[in-house]
Amino acid sequence: MSRVLIIGAGGVGGVVTHKCAQAPEVFSDIVLASRTVEKCRKIRDQISRPVEIARVDADNTLELVALIRKVSPDIVINVALPYQDLTIMDACLETGVAYLDTANYEPRDEAKFCYKWQWDYHERFKERGIMAILGCGFDPGVTNIFCAHALKHHFDTIQAIDIMDCNAGEHGHPFATNFNPEINIREITQRGKYYEDGRWVETEPLSVHKTFDFPEIGPREMYLLYHEELESLARNIPGVRRMRFWMTFSQEYLTHLRVLQNVGMTRIDPVHFQGCEIIPLQFLKALLPEPSSLGIQYRGKTNIGCMIEGIKNGRPQKYYIYNVCDHAECYREVKAQAISYTTGVPAMIGAMLMVTGIWKGEGVFNVEEMDPDPFMAKLGQYGLPWTETFPQ
Repeated sequence: MSRVLIIGAGGVGGVVTHKCAQAPEVFSDIVLASRTVEKCRKIRDQISRPVEIARVDADNTLELVALIRKVSPDIVINVALPYQDLTIMDACLETGVAYLDTANYEPRDEAKFCYKWQWDYHERFKERGIMAILGCGFDPGVTNIFCAHALKHHFDTIQAIDIMDCNAGEHGHPFATNFNPEINIREITQRGKYYEDGRWVETEPLSVHKTFDFPEIGPREMYLLYHEELESLARNIPGVRRMRFWMTFSQEYLTHLRVLQNVGMTRIDPVHFQGCEIIPLQFLKALLPEPSSLGIQYRGKTNIGCMIEGIKNGRPQKYYIYNVCDHAECYREVKAQAISYTTGVPAMIGAMLMVTGIWKGEGVFNVEEMDPDPFMAKLGQYGLPWTETFPQ
């Protein structure tokens, strides 16, 4: 029986809260905190179990420390913004509480995936005798676990990994993002990058693309991006020679994005407007639909998985593992669309494995460093069944 503090009340925070409430034998007490208490209240009112709510500024370590000491949780699940990872980690260090997040830290003034800032906390967490798990969403998260599972059960050596993320859903808006618009657009508009033969190769944004026939969806054009799980997998999957991350986009989405870039609305540097200093991308975020509001009319499916190639018993082998998730089914269950669902469910499972002592450690870890088997066993149980095949 554990007490959990969830920080962040967006779409993912709502899913994590719902899923923790579905496991009362593990999470006996749930506290949901956000800068905006009204968001917490809305989530709380959807759940039949008692959920405590609180206000906290996740940019303020002193406020976080005070809340953690008041709540006395066994674990903090961070589903706030990536900018706030370090302040929350600082608060967990100060209070001696375990930590889990779903996305790596990003500085506000630079769109950059890099785990170094958080990996640098390893010795401090180790000395404090507490555990931090990084990137326990879907991608990163489940995709990392898929790779660890493949290495443990299906390969002697992994040589190539292609992570492929397809959202074939329709939400009815001309342009919207499936998670925080500011983070989403920063991610997509930066230069692409992939790992090959021990080095990183950069590409122009969205310049490399190809078609893939996704199960239960069909052919979709997918574009090469850089994504954070590549960095940790390069360190933790021995012998891998090439890794790439791909994501699908509709032509309508890309056209809107190009126009917004051309007029300067995706800039993250401050500009002066009528005597005020604003960040164009933050202003755009205020105009776009709130991602947590998309679920009510979302239809269609997502398919996220890994195509892995390597050697087993001296022979080449190809392996494909993936999950398909339905937007409408997610909304019926937890009032959220599938992008939030596929991120929130793994965060709850990771926290469950930590507080029950199945995943143990002192320091800072990525999920692929943990035993994948108990995690994989719970994915289907909590709504994310997976399929594995061996393509010719």
